[in-house]
Amino acid sequence: MPYLTSTTPSTASTDVRTGFGVPGYAHPLVASAEWAGLARPGTPLHWVVLDVADGPGDRPDPHCLEAAGRLRNAGIRVLGHIDTGYGTRGFGDVISEAHRYLDWYLVDGFLLDRCPAERDALPEIRRTITTLRAISDGEPHVVLGHGTHPHPGYAENADQLVTFSGPWSDYRWSQVAEWTASYPPEKFCHFVHGVPGGHLDEALRIARWQGAATIWFTDRTDRSGRQDPWEAVPGYWDEIVSRIGTGVSE
Repeated sequence: MPYLTSTTPSTASTDVRTGFGVPGYAHPLVASAEWAGLARPGTPLHWVVLDVADGPGDRPDPHCLEAAGRLRNAGIRVLGHIDTGYGTRGFGDVISEAHRYLDWYLVDGFLLDRCPAERDALPEIRRTITTLRAISDGEPHVVLGHGTHPHPGYAENADQLVTFSGPWSDYRWSQVAEWTASYPPEKFCHFVHGVPGGHLDEALRIARWQGAATIWFTDRTDRSGRQDPWEAVPGYWDEIVSRIGTGVSE
């Protein structure tokens, strides 16, 4: 299979702990059980994205504040969701949303979703990341949501890159970019929807062979773009938590 052609043969034997990056559940009023379940002790979470209303919204939301606070009190990193529109959104709008996330929800970092991947957009994204670090207390965790392999220069600026986001039908035949071999698995994230329960082991192996330590696999689908596949917990949540917690057999 194509994913066996990875140029990173040592990746599968590393001791890096695979964990979840949650792209963003539905609003806590709609998905209260999902949000509450994330704080369960022992769940291998790297971070959770908070998307209030396609961003931070126009005013503080007490339900989102409570959900984010519960996670942060449990030691779980919460990231604010900011849509960059593949580079079409203005710098001022992006930073304004970041300020609101910081002021209202005390987020630990940001997912810059729909991030451009081309080389010519890199200077503006670099400027954005530099500003996000300057306005935050401490060191914010910045994830770039490309959804594909971007120009290698992006890896020098962000903490993590989402190098795959899409359906299982594409993921199972995907190939890793050669330049990723220069970075550890902690650098990369994969979001995959429509993964059948019977293919979980295969999906986990692909992520390990391709060198992605942060994952989100779900059996939910986008239903031709009419539904967000990330908004609910996977049907096999307990099973995948157990598998990651005990490691994946090679």
